[in-house]
Amino acid sequence: MAAAVAAAPGALGSLHAGGARLVAACSARLCPGLRLPSSLAGRRVGPAIWAQGWVPAAGGPAPKRGYSSEMKTEDELRVRHLEEENRGIVVLGINRAYGKNALSKNLIKMLSKAVDALKSDKKVRTIIIRSEVPGIFCAGADLKERAKMSSSEVGPFVSKIRAVINDIANLPVPTIAAIDGLALGGGLELALACDIRVAASSAKMGLVETKLAIIPGGGGTQRLPRAIGMSLAKELIFSARVLDGQEAKAVGLISHVLEQNQEGDAAYRKALDLAREFLPQGPVAMRVAKLAINQGMEVGSLMLEFTIPTKDRLEGLLAFKEKRPPHYKGE
Repeated sequence: MAAAVAAAPGALGSLHAGGARLVAACSARLCPGLRLPSSLAGRRVGPAIWAQGWVPAAGGPAPKRGYSSEMKTEDELRVRHLEEENRGIVVLGINRAYGKNALSKNLIKMLSKAVDALKSDKKVRTIIIRSEVPGIFCAGADLKERAKMSSSEVGPFVSKIRAVINDIANLPVPTIAAIDGLALGGGLELALACDIRVAASSAKMGLVETKLAIIPGGGGTQRLPRAIGMSLAKELIFSARVLDGQEAKAVGLISHVLEQNQEGDAAYRKALDLAREFLPQGPVAMRVAKLAINQGMEVGSLMLEFTIPTKDRLEGLLAFKEKRPPHYKGE
C-alpha cells in the first residue's frame, strides 16, 4: 500500500515523496504562476516554511481573466463573471440549442479555453456550469458530428473530451453543476466532474452509452462509482437507465433536488445560493480543502499546515475576536 501511494502521480504521491516535490505539486494546483525561492529549492522544508516561501516568477505573466462579462449571443458557451454581492462567482452557460448542447468540436474547444483561463484566475471563487437552453443540460457527445468523422479522428476527439472533463474536475475552486434538464452520456460525465450537483425534479440523467455498444469515455466509469457506489453504478451503466431528479437524489447522484419553476432554472438558482454561501469563506482554505478531500484523508492533516501562515487565517481569527465578518484576500 505504502509503495503504491508513493508511486502515485499528483499531490498525494508527491506528499509521500518529500518536501520539495510536495511544495511544487501543491503550488501548481493552488497558486499557478508561482515558484520556490532558490534558498529553499532542493531542501527538505516544513509546510510552515514553504507556505511562506512562494514568490512571483520573474517576468511571469499575470493571471488572465480571458473573458468579458458579456459574450456574443451566437456563442455556444457564455462565460459570465458575476458582480456586486456575487463577485467571485463565474457562470459557464452552455448555449447550443440547435444541437441540444451536445459536445461538439467547437464547444469542447470553447470549454477548454474557458477552463484554462479560469484555473489561474485568483479572483474566481466558485464556478457554476449550467445550460441556457430550456429543458436541456447536455445531451452528451454530438453523434451527428461524430458520424462524419473517420475512425482515425474519433479516438483523438474522445480523448480531448476526456481531457477537458478532467480539467474541470481539477479546477482548484468549488464547481457546481446546475442540471435543469436532460443530462445524458457525456453530459452527465460533465456534471460528475463537478464537486456538487443540483437538479430539478424533472431533469433526466443517465450514462446510456451501452445502448450504442460503447461505454462512457469521459470518466463516468470512475466518477459514478465514487458518487453512488460500485454495485449501483454497474447496474445503471449496464442497463443504460435514466433517472429523474428525485431518483438521482435517492441514490446520491445529486445533492439537492427542486421542483422546476416557470423560468426553468430552479437548479441554477439553488446553485447560485450555494455559491453565495461559499463566498465568505477563506479563499486559500477553500482551495486547500478541495485538494485535501480529492487526494484523500492522508493528505488532509498535512495540508492544514499550508493554511497556518496565511494572512487569511489571521484575519479570520481577528474577525472572530471583533465579532465582524472577515475580509479575506486570498493571501
